[in-house]
Amino acid sequence: MPAPTPAPLPAPAPVSAPDAPLARSDPARSDPGPGPGPARRLRVLSAEDNRTNRLVLQRMLADQPVELAFAVDGHEAVAQFSAFRPDLIFMDISMPGMDGRAATRAIRALPEGAGVSIIALTAHALAGDEDGFRAAGMTGYLTKPLRKAALVEVLRAHGAAV
Repeated sequence: MPAPTPAPLPAPAPVSAPDAPLARSDPARSDPGPGPGPARRLRVLSAEDNRTNRLVLQRMLADQPVELAFAVDGHEAVAQFSAFRPDLIFMDISMPGMDGRAATRAIRALPEGAGVSIIALTAHALAGDEDGFRAAGMTGYLTKPLRKAALVEVLRAHGAAV
């Protein structure tokens, strides 16, 4: 579905700190509802255990019209999914405890988990990995190190007015 012509957006909302617990989104700020006014920011959840990678993603998306939250592992991503209601999830594949594939399967098993886009993030993509990511329920993947242009392309494809 093509994105509507975007209205001018206010300054980007602050993203959550990469080490901070996820807070509920502020509906008054991020979801203005139907009618004229600024477009709702795309809610993005990033499941990433590596602090440096969280900081890199936070900096790359700082000027984008997104509301960004972080989970530090797969268990936390699943637990926070319903509270945050993300439009898009960037899911690290290799995390301790529950990895990205298992977290994706758990999110997909939730009633509201069928429609969210989940993009795998991996530093070790090999031939045939894409099939495994899709089998786990992921809708695509990006390789690390991340490139801002690739992230912006994913945001556009998911309706962000970037």
